[in-house]
Amino acid sequence: MRYSFILVGAIALYSCSGTTKTQNYTADNAFSVIEISKNIHYLASDEMKGRKTFSPEIDRAAEFIAADFKKAGLKPLQNNSYFQKFSMISAKQTGMEGEINDVGVNAENTMVVTAKPSLIIKNTDGFKLIQIKETDNFSEAIRMISSTKEKTIVAINTAFQKNFNRLQFLKRNITSKTPDLIFVVSNNPIHKINIQVTHDITENKLQNVVGVLPGKSKKNEYVIFSAHYDHIGTTGKNVGDSIYNGANDDASGTVAIMALAKHYGQLKNNERPIIFVAFTAEEIGGFGSKYFSESIDANDVTAMFNIEMIGTDSKWGKNSAYITGFEKSSMGEILQQNLSGSEFKFYPDPYPSQNLFYRSDNATLAALGVPAHTISTSKMDVEPNYHKVSDEVSTLDLDNMTHIIKAIATSAQSIINGKSTPTRVAVK
Repeated sequence: MRYSFILVGAIALYSCSGTTKTQNYTADNAFSVIEISKNIHYLASDEMKGRKTFSPEIDRAAEFIAADFKKAGLKPLQNNSYFQKFSMISAKQTGMEGEINDVGVNAENTMVVTAKPSLIIKNTDGFKLIQIKETDNFSEAIRMISSTKEKTIVAINTAFQKNFNRLQFLKRNITSKTPDLIFVVSNNPIHKINIQVTHDITENKLQNVVGVLPGKSKKNEYVIFSAHYDHIGTTGKNVGDSIYNGANDDASGTVAIMALAKHYGQLKNNERPIIFVAFTAEEIGGFGSKYFSESIDANDVTAMFNIEMIGTDSKWGKNSAYITGFEKSSMGEILQQNLSGSEFKFYPDPYPSQNLFYRSDNATLAALGVPAHTISTSKMDVEPNYHKVSDEVSTLDLDNMTHIIKAIATSAQSIINGKSTPTRVAVK
């Protein structure tokens, strides 16, 4: 894994620190409603102005989370910093010329996704070649391609011409690690290419917040707890309430991973290393989770718990939540089994038509085979405050939310201690 050399020092420090956990410390007394309330009131306060991506306020939120990770005893992931810094690239095409399969390129038949201001390609060497046929599932194929780490040339059957014209969104989902992708409308595999493309590049700085609790034994089997800490800012109007506070979406998930970091940091009994990550830029395209996924070896990730919108009661009432993509791995079954005998219950996602499994920050790693699932209580068909200025702390049930966080900790324990390993998500 690319972070292994960084974690060696952290693991050594952890091993030398001795056992300092509080005696009889368990999930039953690990979480304080008072502290969870304090943290969510700060992140969802008017002072944060909706934690909009690229704003000074989201930077303050990041500093707040990082300070809490440090207090919990987490180690920085890399470069002695809790901030995983990266750039989001906006590429506006200014020129394209050449031929593919002896056919001249133009905006109607060719699209290039790149973070480079100038790109010259004279042959297919080094590129993965993919053909989307008329009988293929176009959306599924594009989703898989968009998560690739390889330079790729894609031949798209002419039956999908209308779909091809809608692929411009991929140019808005570029980081500095995005590989070159060339999409060509062609019924034949690409065997010959000679093109030159130029772009005006705009670079914007972003940062995830990441901390690590090293494992005692299974040191290359990572478990991830994640949430996104950004939201959508303000209405831009000076009339009435103009701030999208984002208390449920997703300050609730963010304070959950902060509480879980404190919990496991106190226990210090995790056999597998745990990565806690607060993602940025989820609301504008999942840039934070995409960058993080490109920076880690998916084969080294045992499980991912993504926590999104747990501040309101689920459709089943209190002491319940659902898991997206429940049927895609055995992780949900493991979590249910670990909660056997308790009053809490996990359910499969009741909103399959909304495709939630691929709409949150778990999606990129799930596409790479990781049992990466989102835990939520949000009633997506009738949630009254979703993406509204009314998404404030006063609308949340903090007592129930605390019980949910406790239940996540309890349900995850056999995965954390290395006794359970979820099956992988099938990669098509």
